[in-house]
Amino acid sequence: MTLILKSFSSLYFATLLMLLGSGLLSTYLALRLAQTADGLWVGALMAANYLGLVLGGKLGHRLIARVGHIRAYVACAGVVTAAVLGHGLSDWLPSWLLLRVLVGLGMMCQYMVIESWLNEQAETTQRGQVFAGYMGASYLGLILGQLVLVVHPTLGLELLMLVALCFALCLVPVALTRKLHPAPLHPAPLEMRFFIDRVPLSLTAIVVAGLLIGAFYGLAPLYGTRMGLSTEQIGLFMGSCIIAGLVVQWPLGWLSDRRDRVYLIRACAALLVLAALPLALMPQVGLVLLFVGGFVVSALQFSLYPLAVALANDHVEAERRVSLTAMLLVTFGVGASIGPLLAGVLMRFLGANMLYAFVSVCALILVLCVRPAKVTNLHQVDDAPLHHIPMPDSTTSSPLTAALDPRVDEHVVQEQMHDHSAAPDAEPETEPAERV
Repeated sequence: MTLILKSFSSLYFATLLMLLGSGLLSTYLALRLAQTADGLWVGALMAANYLGLVLGGKLGHRLIARVGHIRAYVACAGVVTAAVLGHGLSDWLPSWLLLRVLVGLGMMCQYMVIESWLNEQAETTQRGQVFAGYMGASYLGLILGQLVLVVHPTLGLELLMLVALCFALCLVPVALTRKLHPAPLHPAPLEMRFFIDRVPLSLTAIVVAGLLIGAFYGLAPLYGTRMGLSTEQIGLFMGSCIIAGLVVQWPLGWLSDRRDRVYLIRACAALLVLAALPLALMPQVGLVLLFVGGFVVSALQFSLYPLAVALANDHVEAERRVSLTAMLLVTFGVGASIGPLLAGVLMRFLGANMLYAFVSVCALILVLCVRPAKVTNLHQVDDAPLHHIPMPDSTTSSPLTAALDPRVDEHVVQEQMHDHSAAPDAEPETEPAERV
């Protein structure tokens, strides 16, 4: 593992800086708006960010194909840096929506460059460790971004300058790398009809996970403000919630490889309903209950996405898994764009505790919709159940993450992607529906 960290240190360091800046920017903007606006605007800003991420998945391929990986990365880092600084030039909120779209779009292209590089340079036997290092750098960056608020609680332009500094510096290790350029990218086809028929329950869980995680990143800082937390305490609260999502991945992976994944999704959703209820019913919450409840809720809601991804991979052949990942990320992005808006409206008219009421309702919907009896396993792949690999929380990944998954045969995937790029209008093969 030490050799891998050393070999990919520049890419990991760039990822850490990107996520440090992104995590700090989201919380900073939410806290800034908490002083002058309501939850609807805070939710709209986060929705705009996820909209940019979804759009970037399509535009990123074209940009990288036109100018190459390093130039695309440098260009996007420059655009993101300028967009971050633009927040400090004007307080007109509609302009902030456009800037957040630009930040999301540019970051998705940056993810695609880094992940394609990791995929190309990693040996087949190293993919699990390379992926683990990438995920660790992503989560560490998100956590450090929240802890900056503990060290510097004043919400001045200094924090915006720090975010811009992170995005400016993240291009240095990529621009100066001596590694070979990755091969040209081919867009992963979105076989929407095929996947809706094959893995509907997984897609349902992914949409709900998007609703929850989008609302969390966008509105949890506002919730903390309404509960009377100081800026330092909000930084600690957000950091502890993100840590919960990280530490739960290892026991979750152990359980996922030994228990029915549909049952686990439903169990996590049921526990999430109960865990969020105290915070949903109480207009004001004490500090201890807030941190403990927030930690437990976050651990459960961050479990839904990787479980749904693992379940979907169980029922899709290896040559379709890059396409599947693209479909799952688009589905997640749609949910994450809607979640902050819905929760923001509820918080505006009914109070801050509606954030966790929204969590409870979404989890209850998942309990009702995802039932083991609906799964026929007609299309479970021969080597399933596949080994569970914890995934990034989807704010830190692109469709190319599937290529880092050691369960995927990269040669088959690349051949399939090439075939789809050569015949983009080909109809997906028709198969019986799989209730998954």
